[in-house]
Amino acid sequence: MEPQWLEWARKVQALAQNGLAYTDSAYDRERYEELREVALEMLAAGSGAELAELRELYAGETGYATPKVDVRGVVFREGQLLLVKERVDGQWTLPGGWADAWDTPSQAVEREVWEESGYRVRADKLLACWDRRLHGHPPTAFRIYKLFFRCALLGGAPTQSMETDEIGFFAEGEIPELSLPRTTPWEIARLFEHLRNPALPAEFD
Repeated sequence: MEPQWLEWARKVQALAQNGLAYTDSAYDRERYEELREVALEMLAAGSGAELAELRELYAGETGYATPKVDVRGVVFREGQLLLVKERVDGQWTLPGGWADAWDTPSQAVEREVWEESGYRVRADKLLACWDRRLHGHPPTAFRIYKLFFRCALLGGAPTQSMETDEIGFFAEGEIPELSLPRTTPWEIARLFEHLRNPALPAEFD
């Protein structure tokens, strides 16, 4: 679980952002801006990050505050799971990333798998919608929902990308070191449960 101060700081920031999105009062705007600054100071104090960096990080967060959406492709071949190796940390993850605003969820995950692995896939079942903070990931400044889609392998070949430099299929007992900001061992274990029992319903929270 993430530290309580982080949850409080994110909530205060979101409330301030929501207030700024809807207020017509100059006085209320001043109060919401001050409240947002308090939230950023909390984040800086708790994380050790520079306050100026946090101001820049949140500068583009306008309108009603909602969770961000991360999509991950779950592609099995002969009982092995497709993983890609991230250039940024040299560790492995399910192919995926942020959902673009112009994609449907299935389009987003199919595109991410193609771009990061070189394989063409078709999303055919939502396996899970998990709140990132509840499943072993390192803390982050934002609330994030992670969508895991089972994908049928259609074709293609392993291809490196700007983000990934290795692609491979791995058996359950041979999973390499994972990039924990993106994928956790608990998630991988649950996905293999879905492989063994395709009738399992989608999981959430």
